[in-house]
Amino acid sequence: MPGLSFLGWIIIGGLAGWVASKIKGTDAQQGILLNIIVGVLGGLLIGWLLGFFFDVAAGGWIFSFFTCLLGAVILLSIVQAVRK
Repeated sequence: MPGLSFLGWIIIGGLAGWVASKIKGTDAQQGILLNIIVGVLGGLLIGWLLGFFFDVAAGGWIFSFFTCLLGAVILLSIVQAVRK
């Protein structure tokens, strides 16, 4: 998510983490802080992978949101698989 301010990272990461927790059914177990962390880490992970494999430049707020959302869903899936 290059190009976003710190506040942008928090907002986009929080929203993406929250939506991902709704998709994965973990919203009752997570608070807002964990939603933000999962969303931001997911965005960093997927953003790094996209940049590594493709020549992807910053795509704005919408691209950043979907990048964070995809990463957060993947991270939550990994955590659920490890817990089982």
